[in-house]
Amino acid sequence: MMSLRKLRAALVAACLLSPVAAAAADLIPVEDFARHASVSMPRLSPDGKHIAVRMDDGDNHALVIFDVADMTRPVSMLRMPRYEVPVNVTWVSSTRLVVEKGKMFGSIDAPQATGEVIATDVDGKHMDYLFGYQSGSNSRGATRQADDGWGSVEGLPEKTNGHFYLGAHPWDEGNSSRLYDVDSMKNVRHLIGDIGVGQLSFLVGPDGKPEFAYGTDVNFEYVVYQSIANRWAQLNRAQTGKYFAPFATAPDGQHVYAMHSTSGGPTELIVQRLDGSDRKVLAKDDFGSVHNVQWTAPPLQPFAIITATGTPRPIYVDPNLPAAKLYAAISQKFPGEFVDFINFSEDGHELLFTVSSDRDPGTWYLIDTEHYKVIKLFTAAPWIDPSKMAERVPMRFKASDGVELEAILTVPNGVPMSNLPMVLLPHGGPHDVNDDWFFDEDAQFLASRGYLVLQVNYRGSGSRGVNFVQAGYLKWGTRIQQDLIDGVKWAEQQQYADPDRVCVYGGSFGGYSALMSAIRAPKLFKCAIGYAGVYDLAMMRSKGSIGSDTFGKNYLTAVIGKDDAALAANSPAKLAEQIDVPVLLIHGEADQRVPFAQAKAMRAALDAAHKPYEWMSKSGEGHGFYTEANNVERLNLMQDFLAKHIGKGATPP
Repeated sequence: MMSLRKLRAALVAACLLSPVAAAAADLIPVEDFARHASVSMPRLSPDGKHIAVRMDDGDNHALVIFDVADMTRPVSMLRMPRYEVPVNVTWVSSTRLVVEKGKMFGSIDAPQATGEVIATDVDGKHMDYLFGYQSGSNSRGATRQADDGWGSVEGLPEKTNGHFYLGAHPWDEGNSSRLYDVDSMKNVRHLIGDIGVGQLSFLVGPDGKPEFAYGTDVNFEYVVYQSIANRWAQLNRAQTGKYFAPFATAPDGQHVYAMHSTSGGPTELIVQRLDGSDRKVLAKDDFGSVHNVQWTAPPLQPFAIITATGTPRPIYVDPNLPAAKLYAAISQKFPGEFVDFINFSEDGHELLFTVSSDRDPGTWYLIDTEHYKVIKLFTAAPWIDPSKMAERVPMRFKASDGVELEAILTVPNGVPMSNLPMVLLPHGGPHDVNDDWFFDEDAQFLASRGYLVLQVNYRGSGSRGVNFVQAGYLKWGTRIQQDLIDGVKWAEQQQYADPDRVCVYGGSFGGYSALMSAIRAPKLFKCAIGYAGVYDLAMMRSKGSIGSDTFGKNYLTAVIGKDDAALAANSPAKLAEQIDVPVLLIHGEADQRVPFAQAKAMRAALDAAHKPYEWMSKSGEGHGFYTEANNVERLNLMQDFLAKHIGKGATPP
């Protein structure tokens, strides 16, 4: 448990510490890249008087509530059991919060929601268990049976009143998605929506009734339903386009805001009437999707949306709105950084916002919008000195088949981007996940050691629309790897990278790509590092959490297929004799996402093929190492391995 003493120490660090000045030639300690951010996910209360924030100290996690008038000590603290964290926090009134619980299964995965929803008053009293598998035993809802399913917050009434809308999905994956109106004070829920399709999200209208249900069902098909005369009607492709995700009702109550793509290209922000008429595009970008809506104070309406590719920039929906003018003014005060409005108080007098960049993990501020007084609240990682971090440069290149792809280069400080030793860093996922311009610990660590870092948003990646995601289906070991290889060749042709000093390193699917790209292009790389990687595709269908339910099985069928010969032909563990570079394998022995058996299979294959490799595994670690000491050891091993095979990185003259 997190003690109050530790909490206060963490608070002082998050709020008050500033990076210690050091000479440019000083090597940033490995420990700085192994530490976890101390604060995250702050939320401002509707009355603007309190802030709730997740705080972490090693393995200890808590939801902490502060009085804005006195940030030196918490009003209350909800301590979480080891490895449990709040994954979403919602103020349902100015005095009550609802918390969705989750668990940490490793540093590569985001915390996974457990489907449990709890509530607490701002002073830490009247805690209650609102939904989850323990709801029949330890809450005021004890007269109910336990909830055999997942719950999540789907929305709030227009004016906070202690109620919220809860989506519920059964564990048995029966064809059902349910929606409840929950009174968080009384722990009473009323069913207001029920549709015979699993896994769907809901949009609730201003009258408290569901308007849409949408999402990817258990058959891994995207569907949209609309409530018409209290009956669910499935909308067809002509009505929705290839992608339609309605996420908010407009202030007039007659229109909805949605992310939309007619033909599967980059998603656009649209507004339309409930019946689909009067559709207008509010913001779009031709290369990539738009995302991250910036909202006004209530009544909520979008004033800007952010580009999802390249260096992020706002596209203003209405630049004349007061919130848009405030956003522009704040952005001018932080040149080279990205401003993100988190939330306003209901009266609009207080605003919580964050500032971050490619070099800066982020700092949160509170501004009084009447007097323009700004208070600095928290810094995510105060030990990181942005001036010593490397620049991240989004660029574009054409793959071998002519398709334009995005690359992000992280350039070591103080050296020209010319003939540098380089590490290819494929992202995980792989589908609907992408690398972006913002701070990246792996890329910054490698750049701090003098290596140019190349990240490629290959086909299958997110932020460019449904078609781009699906272009990577059934092509894990072929087209995706070719996109990565094409990126390396492009960087070499541009003379950014030294062709004789290139390695590849990745985690999860990136670990798969690290070995698979070395197989597909044996002369391109000098070494490969696989971290928590997938190495046997057939094993994914029988072991690990991904294929443990119907949705996961259907997902795997769609993205990797089930033909044994094709799976073997695209599995590094079946192709070890083709690996002609030194390999480093790193894996957590308690990994549930990609089981330890994957690493052992790859090790056995390398042994059988008499191929050189190094090995690191840790008991108790999941999908990516979580313990900071283990991560320090991992990073030290990686930098030594890279130095051995492509030499030490470039240093400033």
